[in-house]
Amino acid sequence: MAAVNGNGKDITDVPVPPSSLIRRVSSRSIRNSISEEKENGDACAGKGSFVNKYSKKPEALKSFHMNEADSELEVPGTPMTPRTSTTPGHENCTFHHDLELDHRPPTREALLPDMANSYRLLLTGLGEDPERQGLLKTPERAAKAMLFFTKGYDQSLEEVLNNAIFDEDTDEMVVVKDIEMFSMCEHHLVPFYGKVSIGYLPQGKILGLSKLARIVEIFSRRLQVQERLTKQIAVAVTQAVRPAGVAVVIEGVHMCMVMRGVQKINSKTVTSTMLGVFRDDPKTREEFLNLVHSK
Repeated sequence: MAAVNGNGKDITDVPVPPSSLIRRVSSRSIRNSISEEKENGDACAGKGSFVNKYSKKPEALKSFHMNEADSELEVPGTPMTPRTSTTPGHENCTFHHDLELDHRPPTREALLPDMANSYRLLLTGLGEDPERQGLLKTPERAAKAMLFFTKGYDQSLEEVLNNAIFDEDTDEMVVVKDIEMFSMCEHHLVPFYGKVSIGYLPQGKILGLSKLARIVEIFSRRLQVQERLTKQIAVAVTQAVRPAGVAVVIEGVHMCMVMRGVQKINSKTVTSTMLGVFRDDPKTREEFLNLVHSK
């Protein structure tokens, strides 16, 4: 029996394009597709979706200064790109399977040849010879490095936490400070780096300490601006353990200010996000900041 798509059209003989020709759908297009499916009743994220589980805020969070957009894991500005139909919550999305829609995002490894060609073209544009010995394998190495620098696009909060959330009768402040952070400025594609300090007030649940560092890794390993990165980390901790409050402070050095532009080599950028009691209670906020700045 011939295979047909949703429009009743025979797709048996439809050729599958090579990975290099698969259309890369922007994150906005993907999100629009998901939104349309939700409106039509074909919800993209099923009952097992991590974001769906926590879509309703409990009573304890009513004091949080977070609107509906803030309660989502992905703060607008950094795309969430599902790569395969096995991504949690996307098992039943039709746009992952319908060949005519051509919405099957390629794996990151499949992008390497095209990315290497782009770096080769860049070298040529700089007046270099990509065929000389020192540059012969540079395009491939640069492509692999860029995939590593942005590996956070393929990591989710659910898989990184890996159920390392524990019931504990404590409401005292937990602070992990000076977590090393490396990221890529989305404006110039050059690095910025620094340290992240995270504090939260538990409400019966605590998070494995190493998971705070892993949350930093998820969002820093993307094209970023420091202001958004700070907020994303705070929102992720909130979604993970629903504390009474979360505080995040990042101190970063931006190479786009050091190597180019104003070239101020000693400048540092400090950003903070305060949620819940850390925003509402000056004494709690002061205690956190004192702990962060103590030696």
